[in-house]
Amino acid sequence: TMMGLRQASALLVLFLAALQLPPQCAQDPAMVHYIYQRFQVLEQGLEKCTQATRAYIQDFQEFSKNISVMLGRCQTSTSEYKSAVANLALRVERAQREIDYLEYLRGADVCLESEDKALAEKLIQEAEEEKKIRTLLNASCDNMLTSIKSLKIVKKTMDTHGSWMKDAAGNSQKVYFLVGSRNKTLWEFANMRAFMEDSTKPAPRKFILTHSWQGTGHVIHKGFLFFHNQGTLNEIIKYNLQKRTVEDRMLLPGGAGRALVYQHSPSTYIDLAVDEHGLWAIHSGPGIYGHLVLTKIEPGTLGVEHSWDTPCSSQDAEAAFLLCGVLYVVYSSGGHGPHRVTCVYDPLGTVGEEGLPNLFFPRRPRSHSMIHYNPRDKQLYAWNDGNQIIYKLQTKRKQPRE
Repeated sequence: TMMGLRQASALLVLFLAALQLPPQCAQDPAMVHYIYQRFQVLEQGLEKCTQATRAYIQDFQEFSKNISVMLGRCQTSTSEYKSAVANLALRVERAQREIDYLEYLRGADVCLESEDKALAEKLIQEAEEEKKIRTLLNASCDNMLTSIKSLKIVKKTMDTHGSWMKDAAGNSQKVYFLVGSRNKTLWEFANMRAFMEDSTKPAPRKFILTHSWQGTGHVIHKGFLFFHNQGTLNEIIKYNLQKRTVEDRMLLPGGAGRALVYQHSPSTYIDLAVDEHGLWAIHSGPGIYGHLVLTKIEPGTLGVEHSWDTPCSSQDAEAAFLLCGVLYVVYSSGGHGPHRVTCVYDPLGTVGEEGLPNLFFPRRPRSHSMIHYNPRDKQLYAWNDGNQIIYKLQTKRKQPRE
């Protein structure tokens, strides 16, 4: 700055002195005056430069100070801005949580309303279903099985499998005899004595059916033979014995006919039954040794009135029958006995296994090919190892379950 300018002036003087002008030049006033003026101009220029430099330095210092102040303010503003943004983000997050919570409450209320509505509808449906079942099973029958009193072998044949019965409705004394698990020949005997004694007159009538039956689960109800049509999965035929023609047919729903209904009855896939409430069908549910499915059928129209999934398994089962709307399933170990009712299902829930006495059948060497209840004479008709058997029963009034 100033010190530098002075040093420059001294150097210039030294430089001029070194030139050692001749005496005549040094004595020339004009030349001295000229040099002096030039020095003055130079000093003035140096002074102006010094002043300008000082002004520049001062302006720069002011600018630097202002910049520092502005940077400080900017940092302060930036911190405040960041704080405001962070605060806003927290508020937005809190608001979002509140909105989510309100949506959850709203959804929960909707779910609760839906669950309450669904529960109410379910209860109404169950009440209507129970009412329908009670209306369906309203026959004047409130008996339950307490024991199997005795056994009577009515006839002996050489056929291991077969079925025999009376008409479950009406006053007919005719006895019907169906030999084998796949056949189409039915024999009609005038009465029990004619069935027991082959020589008794009149001779039995022979029916050649239009279709063969499958298994041993056939029944006769009000002059009609109901049987599972051989070669079909689940077709039930209603055969008019008087006209000797097929009256009607139906396909039993619910997966019927896909598996044996009883493990120890190797040819029966659908077992039909008759009791005081009318016509029923029993078949196995899905899977190997599934639980039994019970279906109520309207015999006039062959319409399905209702179906129940029972807790009774088809494993180790050999036969089943219905008495007053209650399903009794007969089991045996390996098919060789003892033969015992160990599963009972009542659609009305009146009869349960906990109050059931020990229901043993008289010991037989093999499993039963069929056991059917006749509501007219309150007896069981059975086929066991070629023997046609009647079991007499003892019953009592049903006791309401607590």
